[in-house]
Amino acid sequence: MASSRIRLAKSERRAPAGARQLGRTAAQQIISVSVILKRKQPLRLDELKGRRLSHEEFNAQYAADPVDFERVRSFAQAHSLSVDESASSIARRTVVLKGTVKALEEAFGVELEDYEDMTHKKRFYCFQGAITLPEEDAGAIETVLGLDSRPIAKPHFRRLNANSQATAQAFTAVQVAQLYNFPANLDGSGQTIALLELGGGYKSRDLDTYFQGLGLKTPDVVSVSVDGGENSPGDPSGADGEVELDIQVAGAIAREAKIAVYFAPNSDQGFIDAITTAVHDTTNKPSVLSISWGGPESSWSQASASALDDACQSAAALGVTIIVACGDSGSSDGTNGTVVDFPASSPHVLACGGTQLIANGTKISQEVVWDDKQQGGGATGGGFSTAFSMPSWQNALPSNRSGRGVPDVAGNAAPESGYGIIVDGQQEVVGGTSAVAPLWAALIALVNQQLAQQNQQSAGFINPTLYQNASAFRDITQGNNGAYSASKGWDACTGFGSPNGASILTALSSSNNGQDN
Repeated sequence: MASSRIRLAKSERRAPAGARQLGRTAAQQIISVSVILKRKQPLRLDELKGRRLSHEEFNAQYAADPVDFERVRSFAQAHSLSVDESASSIARRTVVLKGTVKALEEAFGVELEDYEDMTHKKRFYCFQGAITLPEEDAGAIETVLGLDSRPIAKPHFRRLNANSQATAQAFTAVQVAQLYNFPANLDGSGQTIALLELGGGYKSRDLDTYFQGLGLKTPDVVSVSVDGGENSPGDPSGADGEVELDIQVAGAIAREAKIAVYFAPNSDQGFIDAITTAVHDTTNKPSVLSISWGGPESSWSQASASALDDACQSAAALGVTIIVACGDSGSSDGTNGTVVDFPASSPHVLACGGTQLIANGTKISQEVVWDDKQQGGGATGGGFSTAFSMPSWQNALPSNRSGRGVPDVAGNAAPESGYGIIVDGQQEVVGGTSAVAPLWAALIALVNQQLAQQNQQSAGFINPTLYQNASAFRDITQGNNGAYSASKGWDACTGFGSPNGASILTALSSSNNGQDN
């Protein structure tokens, strides 16, 4: 007698908007899925009271139960699926299953259809409705990723418009760090900065040319493949600009830090697997992860958003700071409403907004909200989440809001005050909130270097401490991103503002971030 099947919670998917249906996915096509298992016990960050867990402690308490792993192996065998043991991980709570579309459809109770994205002309497959599982297997499984391969995110960088060349004031990342008073006596030694990339790539000769131009040695950069993603440079108009921007900004500021670039496919499966791979990487050991990719919160499924936020909670427990760009399309995030970008809206990441910076020599003469929309450009994202409630450390935010406020912090992002970088052999000036995430990641690498010298734990989840140290920021009070305007104190354009690096270092060093999360 066949066992009864039950719906997997939060697994419902709708037909993709703006895509043309092409028909059923080929039955014999081989694909892989990531089955995310439940923790041995719930992770409650407030109970840790800011204490970092070692990987051994984390695995003993909050990884998947090996018994559940065996249960999924049996499930796979019963449905003619293979387990990719090299890609699976108890620490990451991920079992990767491979098989034909036909076998996966039967295993998870779905029908896959092929679509073409009408904007980007990219082909993908997905399902409608909910995933179902045999009742005896469902208890161990939290999420199944990979049955929907639609592109989920875009890079948040903007090139300088040719019409703006005459009035632009471009900077190097070194100059921006100096303007923001980053500690000059620290260089990131002993730290690894992780960068997450969902496309594009970098060329070693570009990095050599860029860093030689600054009089610096090229940092140690390694690429890590996730779900088959790899360093794939060659499209100057594509995501190469994102990858090169991230490496060049982070490496110019934390010049002695190692940089690990995690390449994954642009899907919710690739995005989440890349985060968990970086956070649990005991070889490269990143202490900070910079993410410059995202999409409107409204475009994410409930299951995917929950799984990604859950991965960020693991990072907080392990002392890895996750820093995310909050988007380049203003308060609408490219939609028709007021929508924030995800994963910037996760309550367990530091969300970065953007400013336009005007300097006179080594001093900032003016800094305003980045907003070029009237000139056909972009603007910093920001607003209030509808997926995540306001965390306790945001008690300074407007009392009439119930959603998590975005962003937390800001930095130079306008292409008109952008960063001079090298992409596929060409010099370019690039901005976007994409630049702010690696800028802040480099600052946290400097902080972690000093903390290590003082035999203290890494900065980790820094939001609670930063929200208690508003004086460590340069408050931005001019400009808007559409629906929201800058104001004194926190606002939904630039958060608390741009950093005073020395003050941020003092705040994080003195508190050692021992706050409740």
